[in-house]
Amino acid sequence: MIKKLTRSRQNRLLMGVCGGVAAYFNLDPTVVRLIWALVSLCSFGLGVVGYFVAALIMPEEG
Repeated sequence: MIKKLTRSRQNRLLMGVCGGVAAYFNLDPTVVRLIWALVSLCSFGLGVVGYFVAALIMPEEG
């Protein structure tokens, strides 16, 4: 079976991007959210822009 990177329907707080990334890499969604928040803070908000771009590009699960 081929793994696809999709937005999660179960593990979503905003749009499901972090939940989808966590499912793809078999990680805890909380860890992915913390990493994404740290990247956003360290890159002066570019992580937020990246999140919304990923939400537009990634298809929804199912």
